Amino acid sequence: MNAYDAVIVGAGVLGAATALELAEAGLSVLVLERGAPNREGSGTTAGNLHIQAVHTRRPGQEVPLDSEALLPAQKAADGLWALAEERLGADLEVRRNGGFMVAETAEQRRELRTKHVWERRAGLRTELLDGDAARDALPLLGPTVTAATWCPHDGYANPLKAAPAYLAAARRLGARVEAFTPVTGLERRGPVWRVRTPRGRHDTPVVVNTAGPWISDVSALAGVDMRMSPVAIQMHVTVRERPVLHHLVQHIGEGMSVKQVTAGNLLLGGGWPARRMDLDGRSSAGVAGLTGNVAQAVRILPFLARLRLLRMWAGPLAATPDEMPVIGPVPGREGLYVAGGTYAFTFAPLWGETLARMIRGERPRIDVSAFAPDRLTAPAGDAAPAAPAHTEKGTAPC
Repeated sequence: MNAYDAVIVGAGVLGAATALELAEAGLSVLVLERGAPNREGSGTTAGNLHIQAVHTRRPGQEVPLDSEALLPAQKAADGLWALAEERLGADLEVRRNGGFMVAETAEQRRELRTKHVWERRAGLRTELLDGDAARDALPLLGPTVTAATWCPHDGYANPLKAAPAYLAAARRLGARVEAFTPVTGLERRGPVWRVRTPRGRHDTPVVVNTAGPWISDVSALAGVDMRMSPVAIQMHVTVRERPVLHHLVQHIGEGMSVKQVTAGNLLLGGGWPARRMDLDGRSSAGVAGLTGNVAQAVRILPFLARLRLLRMWAGPLAATPDEMPVIGPVPGREGLYVAGGTYAFTFAPLWGETLARMIRGERPRIDVSAFAPDRLTAPAGDAAPAAPAHTEKGTAPC
């Protein structure tokens, strides 16, 4: 049996960022991962850095997302991503070339105007363009685009590099990472948690649950009913193309995103979901998601029609019933913290810092009380309301 100042459950980008923050503060840290680090949601997402306000609803999404409430977190995350590669001493393929959020219908144009007001109020610089001005700025846009907002801070990073770089930096500061080591028990014993795994037991005053789609399962080990609604996203990548699309392009009403990554491939998806989510195996991509995502993308960026698709994949992500993030201490469970949900990749540096500050008793950079986990938990013995079901028409942020 070993003792640590903190045990983190989940070695995706959130767990990795938290591990680095705690290790930098001088804490002894153990990161436990049920499989290979960064193999699930963090490694299968699009890697978008969403800085301007995002869409509120995607195809089949039952509950609209409160985009305005996310803006302070997006603005704070923007500054942290700007420093990430220098801090980690690693190339994450961070590209901050700006992004367009496009609209086609009158209702979508109204949404763009409303979000532009929110962004100015939050101190975030965006520009509102009509369709012709948007095509002047990005001639690749199709004729159905009638308006767009431009944000110079939007971008992306390589999701296959981000979490490993955070973990490597945490290891250099003494953090320990155990892969293929699921947590099988969480028991509070006086001032510490006893964390059980197939490889042994660990005592710690702090447990951080960043288990992504398995947040509910890990919470249940501590006797907590954490209502989550995990979903599976579907992504598609084309063959390599000469550099042509230098910006992130998103849709205000359908959740689609498209970008050209460093290797030259065009990556698209995020609007339509995967065929099936399987938390015990591998989630699978499907034809419905393929046709839905491709139809959206080709309509907005017609040049994509001439490119051959190389492959597609699916991956599970954490999501909450209200489509918002969750972060903070779990009520009634001293020393237990949780983080996950919407746009976790974008928020990873900020959520890692926020958790570390909470654990050390310091004030977070921004107010995250609206994202507290108490809204997703039920008192012991009470029946929890059912979370909205995510069917094949459901979707998830990426």
